[in-house]
Amino acid sequence: MAFVARVTDSHEPREMKMRYLVSVIDDTSDSGTGKEAAAIDAFNERARAGGHWVFAGGLAHPGTATVIDGRGAEPVFTDGPFVETKEFLAGFWVFEAPDLDVALALAADGSRACNRRVEVRPFL
Repeated sequence: MAFVARVTDSHEPREMKMRYLVSVIDDTSDSGTGKEAAAIDAFNERARAGGHWVFAGGLAHPGTATVIDGRGAEPVFTDGPFVETKEFLAGFWVFEAPDLDVALALAADGSRACNRRVEVRPFL
């Protein structure tokens, strides 16, 4: 079991769950349906009930993005997506899980609910 020990006020370590980012991958061919939205809502409720829910959100189409490069003397603002690609980040979940296996199982259920591929990454 992966965990991080943190010293509490009583100086006894307690187990903390790891956090995972689950990115929802979509393409520009279609958008979500009402049936998918209902399945996502039901999945979100199960994640909350299981104590895994941290945060989630859907994202607007990449065409609404603004890319900002602040590395120079003045920031440069560019309309549109960062890269030209067929696939894009459509949304995400942040879950707490005791280990990667649990996070992957949650992600598989989320993928089924939203009818999209997902990518799982642990937070550092």
